[in-house]
Amino acid sequence: MASSDAMEGTPEQGRPSAPTGDPSRRRPIGVGVVGLSASGGWGAAAHLPAMSAVGGFELRGLVASSSESARAASDVHGAPAYGSTEELARADGIDLVVVTVKTPRHRELVLPALAAGKPVFCEWPLAVDLGEAEEMAHAALGISTFVGLQGRSSPTFRWLADLVADGHLGDVLSVTVSAATSEWGTPVDPGKLYTLDRDLGATMMSIALGHAIDSVSMVVGELQDVVATTATRHPNVALARSGQHVPMTAEDQIAISGNLPGGAVLSAHQRGGVVSGVGFSMTIDGSEGTLQVTAPDHPHIAPVTVHAARSGGRRVELTVPDGYDRFPRLARSPIHTLTHAYAGIRDQLLGGRAGVPDFRDAVIRHRLMDAIRRSAATGRRVQP
Repeated sequence: MASSDAMEGTPEQGRPSAPTGDPSRRRPIGVGVVGLSASGGWGAAAHLPAMSAVGGFELRGLVASSSESARAASDVHGAPAYGSTEELARADGIDLVVVTVKTPRHRELVLPALAAGKPVFCEWPLAVDLGEAEEMAHAALGISTFVGLQGRSSPTFRWLADLVADGHLGDVLSVTVSAATSEWGTPVDPGKLYTLDRDLGATMMSIALGHAIDSVSMVVGELQDVVATTATRHPNVALARSGQHVPMTAEDQIAISGNLPGGAVLSAHQRGGVVSGVGFSMTIDGSEGTLQVTAPDHPHIAPVTVHAARSGGRRVELTVPDGYDRFPRLARSPIHTLTHAYAGIRDQLLGGRAGVPDFRDAVIRHRLMDAIRRSAATGRRVQP
């Protein structure tokens, strides 16, 4: 592996494309948000601040869960409310539809927006299962789409991908990932009961492991095959503030291994219901050194730390070089990577190169989740 000084260079591959023209002279991108609430939620707490930080977006419409909620959200956010996604997508001035509702409703809300020919940004998981994801990706042919796998927009992970691609580790030998979350085992809020049902698509496998393994795959490549062991070790979970327990069928222990392009071996263990410890760690061993990547929580929303060591050398902390982070003031914020995703969406809709994961990328991730389930059920090695 090259020295730490060499590793702190600024390769061009992972740099975001520069926006075209003077931002102050471009027409704002009109956004309609499905699932925007007056009382909070990820749409209001993350998507709107991320769009504001990037600039060049304008909220021009919303859809809420009921007419009463829509009126309240319209008053708070100053945008007209529409009765359906179809009405929103066909309204004048809507250039991008953003879907921020629960996973089981994604298909019914995304398809009308695509039918209207409007670009769509949908939260991850895109779908309940692989079949739904493939259906939405097919419906999106010829339309710009974006999916909320924002870890791929992380300055740190884009830089790590460049380091590995440029050979700073030599040949990659192995990748070891350990990830943990306090969810899927500790008390659950009533509004998140659907995440305990493995058939509703918003489980630890799709959300926690899906986000983590997507960022890892960006750096080291896609698994060519997978062997998986899963378990539900918390079959009953406490319902917050009630004293009651509710059943959970979602897996809270997921261990996988497989081969990467070039023959390296990846192993990963995602654990649920964990109350302390590091939320994410990845060790990449190469023929010329090692990279160790850690985060206190999910790596797509938490600050990421990188250490490197040459063979027989001391371990040193590395910093992301200039040119990767367009929003350094948000570096420790949970919307840091989402803001970079919106910057990429803005640039792409204004004619820049594609750089944000789309529905086709979501299908690739859903195929891996499907392969993990099939391997765990059969005990066999499965190709995604």
